[in-house]
Amino acid sequence: MASLHVMAPAGIPRVREGDDLAGQILTALGASAERLVADDVVVIAQKIVSKAEGRCVALASVRPSAQALELAERCGRDPRLVELILGESTAVVRATPGVIIVEHRLGLVLANAGVDQSNIDPAEPSALLLPRDPDASARRIRQALVQATGAEVAVVIIDSIGRAWRNGTIGTAIGIAGAPGLVDLRRQPDLYGRPLQSTELGWADEVAAAASLVMGQAGEGRPVAIVRGAPYPRREGSMRELLRSRDLDLFR
Repeated sequence: MASLHVMAPAGIPRVREGDDLAGQILTALGASAERLVADDVVVIAQKIVSKAEGRCVALASVRPSAQALELAERCGRDPRLVELILGESTAVVRATPGVIIVEHRLGLVLANAGVDQSNIDPAEPSALLLPRDPDASARRIRQALVQATGAEVAVVIIDSIGRAWRNGTIGTAIGIAGAPGLVDLRRQPDLYGRPLQSTELGWADEVAAAASLVMGQAGEGRPVAIVRGAPYPRREGSMRELLRSRDLDLFR
């Protein structure tokens, strides 16, 4: 029998800039009488990584450009938010009332460049940006977890991202350490011994989606999950493995 165990410990505090995320994760696990074991995947919501890395921007500090003002008028958005979106993007792919689809500087194609105001203290209007380098963030957290526990674990940082061909958002990997993003199953035999011709598994995205089910998307307060029993080859992966190159992107 194959099985997968996904748990989201309670007790992760409100994260502030400079916080030790690895330490907070281990404290929360200890309070739940749990511990990390080899091959666990520690899945972390992007928001707490961004908060710990000081990626929260006060809107009062933002001065919209002429391009931001024009795009904000067209889309019905706060010009200050639009300026942040443009600053995080390399290209605007689509713009309609209420949403701006961009190519993020990390290579992701997503709505509003991942600039978000949910689960941020509304006392001072602000917005949260994605980490500068989510793969590097995942590597730092993984190194701290491995050093503290001795368990060779992987770390996946996730965000909720929509897809061009489906409704709804889904947990998606934006940073990876200690595990692959993509697993190549080509030439592996199917049930009848025929070699697979084109199957590449978005392993990190599948783990991200499974973890997102227990982490939640709103006010659940569970920004970390541990995925146990998901087999993977041990190697250093990257989020960029999951990005389709522009020449193969049929939606642009």
